[in-house]
Amino acid sequence: MVQYNFKKITIVPTASDSNVVHKGYAISRLRQFYMRKVKYTQQNFHEKLSAIIDEFPRLDDIHPFYGDLLHVLYNKDHYKLALGQINTARNIIGKISKDYVRLLKYGDSLYRCKSLKVAALGRMCTVVKRIGPSLAYLEQIRQHMARLPSIDPNTRTILICGYPNVGKSSFINKITRADVDVQPYAFTTKSLFVGHTDYKYLRYQVIDTPGILDRPFEDRNIIEMCSITALAHLRAAVLFFLDISGSCGYSIAQQAALFHSIKSLFMNKPLIIVCNKIDLQPLDGLPEEDMKLVEEMKAEAAKTIIGQGGEPDEDDVLLTMSTLTDDGVIAVKNAACERLLNQRVELKMKSKKMSDCKNRFHVAIPKPRDGKERPPCIPQAVLEAKARKNEEEKRKLEKDIENENGGAGVYSASLRKHYILANEEWKEDIMPEILDGHNVYDFVDVDILQRLEELEREEGLRLQGEVEEDDFEMDDKELTPEEQEALAEIRKKKSLLIQEHRIKKSTAESRPTVPRKFDKDKKFTSERMGRQLSALGLDPMSAINRARSRSVSRRGRKRERSVGRGGDNGDNMDMDVDQPNKRMRSRSRSRSQSRPPGEIVTGEGFKDSAQKTKALKLAKKSMRVRNKDARRGEADRVIPTLKPKHLFSGKRPIGKTSRQLQRALKR
Repeated sequence: MVQYNFKKITIVPTASDSNVVHKGYAISRLRQFYMRKVKYTQQNFHEKLSAIIDEFPRLDDIHPFYGDLLHVLYNKDHYKLALGQINTARNIIGKISKDYVRLLKYGDSLYRCKSLKVAALGRMCTVVKRIGPSLAYLEQIRQHMARLPSIDPNTRTILICGYPNVGKSSFINKITRADVDVQPYAFTTKSLFVGHTDYKYLRYQVIDTPGILDRPFEDRNIIEMCSITALAHLRAAVLFFLDISGSCGYSIAQQAALFHSIKSLFMNKPLIIVCNKIDLQPLDGLPEEDMKLVEEMKAEAAKTIIGQGGEPDEDDVLLTMSTLTDDGVIAVKNAACERLLNQRVELKMKSKKMSDCKNRFHVAIPKPRDGKERPPCIPQAVLEAKARKNEEEKRKLEKDIENENGGAGVYSASLRKHYILANEEWKEDIMPEILDGHNVYDFVDVDILQRLEELEREEGLRLQGEVEEDDFEMDDKELTPEEQEALAEIRKKKSLLIQEHRIKKSTAESRPTVPRKFDKDKKFTSERMGRQLSALGLDPMSAINRARSRSVSRRGRKRERSVGRGGDNGDNMDMDVDQPNKRMRSRSRSRSQSRPPGEIVTGEGFKDSAQKTKALKLAKKSMRVRNKDARRGEADRVIPTLKPKHLFSGKRPIGKTSRQLQRALKR
């Protein structure tokens, strides 16, 4: 019979109830949520754009050298414009966030708040898209600035300049650890390169500049302007390279014209004119016209020294060298470092700080109070110490001898000069290693074996005396003559045994094992054993028979043939039939019987059979777990596969996985 349950019918809502909207979150919570999203986005943009503005250097705040260098490389107007656009975008994004947060405070619904949030984020993204080209430009600048050399404008600096292909890069490679590319064509160096060298325990940075051409300032390219910027702003010793051979492609007249056009950049700087490539053209062999131009450049360089308050020295103003043969390279480096060091010291002495320091010192000069002369008194110990020091300084060292005889690679120091020998002429004798096919050290001491025997004899006598003192505290007077003779024989035999044992022990590793068949002395035979046992008063027959039975069992007996299944009817058994004695001997031989497990064998360490049976049971019990895990022994560390793949992968019917898993775990 059908039963009806009308209570399950759903309640029918009214028209007003059908349009009810669920309450959801409070509007204040929605406002705070979307305001937080807008502020968070604005803060992220502000942090990233501020990092760009703060990390890029400001051209007005950094050193003038780097300011002009960045202007030459990137054009400071474009650089400042890009950073200005980033700053403007940051301010606009902040203003957008401020306006839309103010509007979100009065949002009356979820839809209104969400729309304001989308509008705020969209306007921020639009602002960032507009500054996309500026961001790309600044990224290129950042990558290029990261590749610029690290130049300290305030440290000791040597600056190399001149026409292209005159040997500037070769010079910096010689005196520093820099590796600047050197090629036989102009403008190989297209940027500034920095190396470091040492002089008088001070570190100097050496800057290689690109080549400069003699042309108007407006026509120079970016590569040349890098050199001009370094010359204008760095306080350094300037090395103007001059190729007197003309192999660079430019004449001496052109190089002299360049020198006069940029000589204003050399003011207040130590200047040295370096005539390079003297291996191709010596300075003395120049024509008169070229030599006149070189002398004019030398006079201009001397004027710069006079302007600095120094005295001109022709040797320091004009130097010659060749980077190919290294002739004069170190002299040029030392002269430049020395000139720069002197100038820096003079500037410090003239500074206000040095005058302040001088005012703090007072040198007291005593005034004479009588007419007596008081010469300086030097203690005798000081004079002796000074004399010893002078003697040590006068003493020639091995390095001085090496330099006098051609230097390293030419002079070879003698390691035998300090040998202490009876004759000084023996020091330089040649000691052969092999002589007549033998090692020479075999002939160093001819009597070594004799001395060894004497030592062993002395040691044997000493040990014999110790044994006599320990074991035989007998007085020979108390013994009869027969006993004294027996005692002497025993002692003699004992010493011989000791010596024989020592000889065997010393040659045990190198002595081969001799088989018994090659034992010519017959030291280990049954007859000898029988004689020794008979001498001791024992019956030797049982021991001899046992030794013989063992030797026979070791050699073994040949296996005899057995009678065929046909008994006496076998045709091939004639040989066995003819040997009845062997067949009877084989039948009479007793079988080996196996021992019961509880029987005690000497040397096993068990007290009785019960203890051995208990130990065997415990051993079998301990091996059950190992055998259950299929391990070969106690050292087997194999870990079986706990989750085989065929049980845990692939498509299987329902219930199959759990059943196989349980079965695998039970195993």
